Amino acid sequence: MLLSTDIWVSALIRRAELSGAFGMVIRKGDARAGAVLVKVLNRPQGAARLYAEATRLDGERVWMQPVPSDQEPDLDAYIERAVRVDPDLWVVEVDDRQGRHFLTEPVEGG
Repeated sequence: MLLSTDIWVSALIRRAELSGAFGMVIRKGDARAGAVLVKVLNRPQGAARLYAEATRLDGERVWMQPVPSDQEPDLDAYIERAVRVDPDLWVVEVDDRQGRHFLTEPVEGG
């Protein structure tokens, strides 16, 4: 059984904060089954990354980077478009000096 989205998001933020990062919900979506975008900021390096959950052909759930950019305005533009398409979407922002995403699921390309 999968966790509801609100519990999963809370756990992600807690993992980040326990490791010295800062996490916050930028946009709340559907509490039970909303999809999630995770935006990671590394302010000292001026870099950002965005992660979206996907399902591979073999059925495994993974996280991937839907935008081939490390510039925050590019990521924000993608988020704006995604929210228009999916009003149940959650957006979580993690601010970490080391640029860690704190995702426990497999991450491809990052």
